[in-house]
Amino acid sequence: MKVKISKRAGEKKSELSQLRHKKHVPGVIYGKGRPSETITVDGEDFDTALRQMKKGHLSTTLFELDLDGKVIKAIAKDIQYHPVTYRILHVDFVELQENQPVNVNIPVDFIGVADCVGIKLGGFLRQVIRHVRVRCLPKDIPSQFELDVSQMGIKQSKRVSDIAMPAAVRSLIGEKNVVVTIAKR
Repeated sequence: MKVKISKRAGEKKSELSQLRHKKHVPGVIYGKGRPSETITVDGEDFDTALRQMKKGHLSTTLFELDLDGKVIKAIAKDIQYHPVTYRILHVDFVELQENQPVNVNIPVDFIGVADCVGIKLGGFLRQVIRHVRVRCLPKDIPSQFELDVSQMGIKQSKRVSDIAMPAAVRSLIGEKNVVVTIAKR
């Protein structure tokens, strides 16, 4: 997703408030071998990009940050929200290097929930792990992992080892960790 950014010099609270009043979001971009750089993100562009995203997919979304014609590929590491209005207050980006592996959280989505045998028999789906932390190159970041639960019965579970991961992606959590289980009511 493309987002326009610009460098900023202001560090004072009043300057940051003025930026936010003009529909801009203060932020920072950092990366390996690069000094931290304070930036301003076009608030409307960024808000539009976030609204197009599926819930839970922020960590896997690759942003193309346009800084005066220079495109920087990055992922959003952290977003701070206002506690009442839920307006974006600050965003942190991590620049990605093509040949450097990165650790990211990949969301787990389920297929066949409506056809699940265990749910039809009165059980319910209990998701234990919502994201699987993996290490891979930026070009290999999957958008999500899908797990078929249609054949699961009551008291059955699926583990991280049951997720079909590409060869270039390595899980950073234990293969025996339970991702989902069908529990009895």
